[in-house]
Amino acid sequence: MQEDHGKEWTVIVNPNAGSGRGKKDWKRIAGLLADHHISYSPAFTLSQKHAIALTHDAIKKGYRNFIVVGGDGTMNEVVNGIFTQKHCPSIEITLSQVTVGTGNDWAKMFGIPHEYEKAVGVVSSGKTRLQDVGLAEYINNDLRERRYFLNIAGLGFDALVVRKTNFQKERGRKGRALYFVNLLTSLLQYSNTLTEVDIDGRKVNGKVFTISVGIGRFSGGGMLQTPRAVPDDGLFDITIVKNIGKGDIILSLKKLYDGTILEHPKIEGFTGKDIAIDSKPPIHLETDGETLGHSPVRFRILPRSIQVVTNN
Repeated sequence: MQEDHGKEWTVIVNPNAGSGRGKKDWKRIAGLLADHHISYSPAFTLSQKHAIALTHDAIKKGYRNFIVVGGDGTMNEVVNGIFTQKHCPSIEITLSQVTVGTGNDWAKMFGIPHEYEKAVGVVSSGKTRLQDVGLAEYINNDLRERRYFLNIAGLGFDALVVRKTNFQKERGRKGRALYFVNLLTSLLQYSNTLTEVDIDGRKVNGKVFTISVGIGRFSGGGMLQTPRAVPDDGLFDITIVKNIGKGDIILSLKKLYDGTILEHPKIEGFTGKDIAIDSKPPIHLETDGETLGHSPVRFRILPRSIQVVTNN
């Protein structure tokens, strides 16, 4: 028989997040939760994708409120746990985060502070809003797979940089600058790819450097690749960087951080609900910083489908 856990929270902790800060700082975070009289049950991830299984198990037991102690990757796994379970509608779930990762781009969008005490205070305040969730369908090892995402997906150059960064993280390299360094070094090996993008029936063809499909604005530790994205408008924001030279990319890096990327003449912005992307050769995909498969890819929006705790 399913228990009624009411307003009790499941806290999913990634001990490896933030160069091990998830483990090192957990006692401090647990104390802050207690200070704010937040009733919770903790669960610790042991491996990649374990947070999906932990989320399934918690929902089956009757939990409907989740705090993620981790980064964007752990958030992504919890979201996939929520949207692949069959026990309740996703709209009944409330999701929050205490950030201990390196990017923490989803939290930036909702004004969640990096300081633990302030982040726990945001959870305690109980302010929530609905946000959209994206679904990506792609090819991996010749099989069609699906992945939900909360913030942003990238294809082409962006996915290459994420793939390289994740490979290095798995081998012990850490730090906030890792993504930016890989962005610069990957420029030497990447070639623009002939790509077709279909946005709600509107086709955009030609050589493409990178594509961002955003629900949120921030990615890569603070870059604004989809600067006009609104997380609850029922639309993806799509940024397509076209056949652009490597020197031009370096000169335009400032625009990635100040929100003016769409002013560049070779960069276009669109909005849409249903997006299909194909390319020759295939281009790789990442969602919320998680390395996945490759094109052809289809994106669909799930409007206002989950409650999130917000500070703005």
